[in-house]
This record gives sequence, structure tokens and C-alpha cells, in this order.
Amino acid sequence: MTSVPDSLLVLAQAAAPSGGAAATQFLFIGFMFVAMWFLIIAPQRKKQKEHAKMLAALDQGDEIITSGGIYGEITYKKDDRFVVRIADGVKVEIAKSFVQDVVRKSGSAKS
Repeated sequence: MTSVPDSLLVLAQAAAPSGGAAATQFLFIGFMFVAMWFLIIAPQRKKQKEHAKMLAALDQGDEIITSGGIYGEITYKKDDRFVVRIADGVKVEIAKSFVQDVVRKSGSAKS
């Protein structure tokens, strides 16, 4: 059996946190998780819900802008995508998730 040098035992004891320090570390980690939730995760979930609500409200005739910066008018609505007219005689199909914003609703006057 090999013996462990005394210097390694002293280092191991110094590195191990005491009971109070371990509880403080766990509280700090818990606090960081809660802070991360309220500062990052919760606002992102709210933004995702608003985007889903906006997508559900889109209909034919609405003018949109895609995440790629292309402006167009929705001509047909499918389950998972839109057919968008981007120029005279040019229609493309885009996934619903690539719609960034609504420029004008179909019932609104042109600006």
C-alpha cells in the first residue's frame, strides 16, 4: 500500500469547502439560475408567443417583410408556409417562421 504525501492531504483539505461555504455556493448558483430565467428565458418566451400570435393573424393580402429583408404580399396561406408575391409575376413559398413583421394588413390603406 502506498502512502499519500502529507502535502497533498493538506492541499485537499484546504480546497474542500466547509459546510457553510458549500451552502453559500449552492445558494449563489440557485440565484444565478433564477436571474438568468428572468433576464433571458422569460422575455424570449414572451417574444416567441407574440410572434406565433402574429403569424396566426396573417391572411391573404397582408404585406410582410421576411427575415431576409424581402417585402411581399401573401397570396395564399398553407399549413406550414405562405405563397408570397414579391414582384409582378414572381411568387415564392416561404416558411411561416421566416416572416419577420407585418408591413400592412389587407384592410388598411396604403401609405
